[in-house]
Amino acid sequence: MLHGLADAAKGAELCRTIEEAQRVRAWFSNADLRTRSAAEQLCDDATQRIGECDILVNNAVVRHAAAVEAFDPTAWDDAMAVNLSAAFHLTRLALPGMKRRGWGRIVNMSSIYGLIGATNRVAYVTTKTALIGLTRAVALETAGAGITCNAVCPGTIETPVHAEAIAAMREREGLSRSEAERRFLASKQPTGRFIGAEGVAALVAFLCGPDAADISGAAFPVDGGWSVS
Repeated sequence: MLHGLADAAKGAELCRTIEEAQRVRAWFSNADLRTRSAAEQLCDDATQRIGECDILVNNAVVRHAAAVEAFDPTAWDDAMAVNLSAAFHLTRLALPGMKRRGWGRIVNMSSIYGLIGATNRVAYVTTKTALIGLTRAVALETAGAGITCNAVCPGTIETPVHAEAIAAMREREGLSRSEAERRFLASKQPTGRFIGAEGVAALVAFLCGPDAADISGAAFPVDGGWSVS
């Protein structure tokens, strides 16, 4: 079951890609996880289509930028609902079935900003830090139940916004792609390059597999050394 805010056509295209590559059935939901009822409906839909949840990856996020005193209270509530409460609700809904079956995997997508602070990102830093706390609490409550709960903390992964910034920098200053990346990430990843989404996905897949049965309650940085620099 895939979730995102893409339209139905894009969701169907993603499902076809996965079905052809993995030879499984896939469904897409664009439920707005700002509300508890939407999270409950998403869980119900998934259960009807594929059965109770064995693996849950909480990755929904919104971002808002402003200094604390200028931060829109509505934007704060929005971030709390999507970044944190949605993960809590989906986890609480998935856990009873996992406990009955004696097996489950939960991965919460935190961030480098769950490990360090930053200016003008108060809601993002707060929610990503809180996700690590949620991870630890769930890990302790499910210890010995065949269930693990971990957090992954990526650094800066290239997004369309970042790609536009890199392209503008290259055109403005006549830089190579690698040099533009190094300058853009100069105060962030010591490696000087974007974090590969494929590597983050591979870590999530590992945490959901049998070899990670004894890993629970951990927060894994994937940040090119940023959190230790």
